[in-house]
Amino acid sequence: MKGNQGNLHKSVQANFRAEESYTEISKGHGRIERRVVSLCTTLEHIPDWPGLQTLIRVESERRFKKGGQFRVETETRYYVASFLESAEALAHRIRGYWGVENKVHHVRDVTQGEDGSRIRMHQLPQIFAVARNFALNLYRSNGFDYQMSITLAGRVN
Repeated sequence: MKGNQGNLHKSVQANFRAEESYTEISKGHGRIERRVVSLCTTLEHIPDWPGLQTLIRVESERRFKKGGQFRVETETRYYVASFLESAEALAHRIRGYWGVENKVHHVRDVTQGEDGSRIRMHQLPQIFAVARNFALNLYRSNGFDYQMSITLAGRVN
């Protein structure tokens, strides 16, 4: 949920009371990340939202070294769910979703320059996303291995 959900986002921020939390710590890529996933099923003072059963808050803290200096970045994200699950199960579900999202986005950006696209009007972004995914599926179905091509390209240069 982002700020574009206006009243819902503000209400969740103001009224979220953690009822259960799960903490996970991961290390990799030169950083340490701590994520606390909390859930709230008390929906008083939250605007009506179709099917809403659970509010989820993810607080992330990333520690890394940049330019010889240690840095810390923090971020808080909110999600809504139409089902009930434990904080641990929700943490794994959210982590899995972002893993897939980041992998797909990275491939589309590197192979097709998606981030540099200036297509922003009407339904064109969605149409081009479908076309890009179609092209990637064609590549894959014909044996194109993105990771191998990156590895080979690195060796050639």
